Amino acid sequence: MSDSLKTMNIWEHVKELRKRLLLAVAGLLVCVLISFIFCSSLMEFLAKPIGGLSKLQSIEVTENMSVFMKVSLLSGVIIALPWVLYQLLAFVMPGLTKNERRWILLAIPIASILFIGGVSFTYVVMLPVAIPFLMEFLGVTTIPRLANYFTFITNLMFWVGVAFESPLVVFVLAKLKLITWKALLKQWKIAIVVIAILAAVITPTGDPINMSILMLPLLFLYFLSIAFAWLARRKEIMVE
Repeated sequence: MSDSLKTMNIWEHVKELRKRLLLAVAGLLVCVLISFIFCSSLMEFLAKPIGGLSKLQSIEVTENMSVFMKVSLLSGVIIALPWVLYQLLAFVMPGLTKNERRWILLAIPIASILFIGGVSFTYVVMLPVAIPFLMEFLGVTTIPRLANYFTFITNLMFWVGVAFESPLVVFVLAKLKLITWKALLKQWKIAIVVIAILAAVITPTGDPINMSILMLPLLFLYFLSIAFAWLARRKEIMVE
């Protein structure tokens, strides 16, 4: 009888997982379809740092269509990401404590805000500086390809967005007692060196001006991460 109940519980888990995956896929499809509708406007918006789509060229027959599809899919996935994460987390939530559920539900919007912040920073601050520098370098007339431009800006936006997630990652690591705020504070000099290397890798131009533009928010995020690490263990710190 107990084996039968155990089997039923397993099947209930499988059904719940299937339900959550179906909801996640359905939400993803809806977001991708919405992205298809607004993709032309989105591409024009993303092309503003270079002067609009008219400043780009295509040299392959399928290039326009392939870039359109890529941007639609990528934007759809990004829009749907909070929904997909929620569905996956909702599957494991019944096995978590009330406090753990609260932190997970709080982490999803915070992660989304941090990522959007990184993407917005790239578009508003970095690209207006990086694009002219790259276009005017050596004084050679440059007409970028459509595919090359959108690959360049989407990769840059994505990785800067990921870098902006560092405070949340630090918070989780601090919760797991893998790092402490004191250790992070002591290593601030090493952090500056690591951030400089990271900025050099992410920054498309590699010049000091663009590196500095990225380094400043990364340094701010590092010290914000220290605050997040303190917040993660604040109850234990208060007891001490």
